[in-house]
Amino acid sequence: MSDNGLTLDRIKAAAARLDGVARRTPLLTSSTLDRHCATKVLLKPEPFQRSGSFKFRGAYNRLSLLGPAAREAGVVAFSSGNHGAAVALAAQLLGIVAVVVVPANGSAAKLAAIEGYGAELRRYDPATERREQVAEEIAARRSMTLIRPFDDYDIMAGQGTIGLELVEQAPELRQVLVPVGGGGLAAGVSTAVKALVPGVSVIGVEPQAADDTSRSLRAGHRVRIGEPETIADGLRATEPGELTFAVNSRQLDDVVTVTEEAIIDAMRFCFTRLKVVVEPSGAVALAALLSGVAGAVGRTGVVLSGGNITPEDFAALLAR
Repeated sequence: MSDNGLTLDRIKAAAARLDGVARRTPLLTSSTLDRHCATKVLLKPEPFQRSGSFKFRGAYNRLSLLGPAAREAGVVAFSSGNHGAAVALAAQLLGIVAVVVVPANGSAAKLAAIEGYGAELRRYDPATERREQVAEEIAARRSMTLIRPFDDYDIMAGQGTIGLELVEQAPELRQVLVPVGGGGLAAGVSTAVKALVPGVSVIGVEPQAADDTSRSLRAGHRVRIGEPETIADGLRATEPGELTFAVNSRQLDDVVTVTEEAIIDAMRFCFTRLKVVVEPSGAVALAALLSGVAGAVGRTGVVLSGGNITPEDFAALLAR
């Protein structure tokens, strides 16, 4: 991985690698949503992406840059969900051995999906082990490349291809809302759209209980919070990434937070009005619009970042 930062050229290079491999997700609209927001809203549904989330873009881009020796040795990632599945699928497509470090008490469905893509699972005990440390030890012992979930410019560049597609599909964008966890998606999307659309604003959205990025931006430095309790399991970062925070500090116009109830309402809206299943983490940006936490200012793009949730969990949340 080179360290010349996140640039539009880097994102365009990622798009070239992903061409014909990643899905170019469409834009969805709803007249009901437009009336509610008093403007045109364009939804970018990454549940339609391979592996069910935006994470495939970054994972495939990063793995495709590995040299022959690194491909031969394999890769290791840590994740109980979307990043793990994305790395597993990208590795399968590229013929690379992958190990994914997962919690022993993780979702059986998610672990089965990761294993189904051909990855080797290494279970750890969250009470006594740190997943990053376990992954780093495996990487050192087996000479594997560690694929981080967000704090990597080539991961960010892959996620930034969503921004390229948004601008190509809706060139008159005035605002974009994007979920924020570790910050890789926000960094990539904001870098792409701001380089291409003068004056566009990009708003990050977090769950109220996982507001590490909004706190960090207010403080002017990275702030660590306690383990968040939120249904948005993909956004439970306790601290922004070092690289992602540097980018997001420059690129994001604001970061707002949404309640758990607002997240469920957004999931319900996607299901009833669009017939799309969106997981809690994927629904936070729309939740900000529907709840009024973020106002629609002109033509607004919204990233629905993923849809990996079991039918049982989805039904239980919507029944609340």
